[in-house]
Amino acid sequence: MSFVCLIEIHLHFPDNGSLKGKRKELSSLKAQLQRRFGASVAETGHHDLWQRATLTVAIVGRDTASVRQRADGIRRFIDFMFPEQAAMESLVVSAQDLLER
Repeated sequence: MSFVCLIEIHLHFPDNGSLKGKRKELSSLKAQLQRRFGASVAETGHHDLWQRATLTVAIVGRDTASVRQRADGIRRFIDFMFPEQAAMESLVVSAQDLLER
């Protein structure tokens, strides 16, 4: 059986002054999440705002323990990179539960 963890990350960039600056920060962050944690990452909200972004991150694994461990690593990484500028929500479900819906 496999499991999926979805993490929604809401970011605030108070010092950013342009969409170009936001895109640069997001591009770097997405690449790091992919490289460090093997996560799939997409910008899913606030495309037209230069101080806000929402990312959705997906992690897949064979057991809940490994998926949760990687999700916790992502949480710590985001908290370190964006202290007091990020809020996160997550959900772990089995692939079987998703396919049966």
